[in-house]
Amino acid sequence: MNVHSGQTRKILVVDDELKILEVVRALLESKGYEVYTAENADEAFEIFSKEQISLIILDLMLPGMSGEEICRTIRKKSRVPIIMLTAKAEEADMLEGLGIGADDYITKPFSLKALHARVEAVLRRSSDDLLFSKCSFNNGELEIDFESRVVRKNGKDIKLTPNEFRILKALIKYPNKVFTREELINMALGEDFDGYDRAIDSHIKNIRQKIENDPRNPAYLLTVHGVGYKFGGN
Repeated sequence: MNVHSGQTRKILVVDDELKILEVVRALLESKGYEVYTAENADEAFEIFSKEQISLIILDLMLPGMSGEEICRTIRKKSRVPIIMLTAKAEEADMLEGLGIGADDYITKPFSLKALHARVEAVLRRSSDDLLFSKCSFNNGELEIDFESRVVRKNGKDIKLTPNEFRILKALIKYPNKVFTREELINMALGEDFDGYDRAIDSHIKNIRQKIENDPRNPAYLLTVHGVGYKFGGN
């Protein structure tokens, strides 16, 4: 069942294998989604610019511009959830994909049931109701508007991926709590997240690069050695 009610969600599938495009389109349309397909970067960007896409399923091995480059380009202007689809199964490849802004990662060959579960989970996480509206720290240096999902550092907008935003939100919601990696995965990424604990480290590193004055000596996202992370802003 589609996790959203009301407006039909639009999913863009980018892959140069026509058989995969056809099979994935048939699956997702049977679940109530509106599906667009692209075989390369130019087609993907054209569709993305015209349609209100809710999720992108993105193959990494594409002719011309790679999936990684497409992800980087989209992340410069959008927080749309992205699931990377790839034959690369190494943990390092997964962490690299998450590091450039992907929300999830599924390796080929994959089952359609597993792909559908990932799509549902990522869309569910991206549409979670926000529990509080605005807050600021260190005399307004860092500002977060949870309703509009805007983060500002010294008055300038900072672009966080959906997963980065959810991790930051979880930490801020319980500022004195020390989260283990597993707790952050369950709270921010969902219990059905099928990845590595180290994925949290990758997300934390990326958030620090964006919001900290000195990422190696953070003031906000603090490491509690042997346990996990907590939020230290005031």
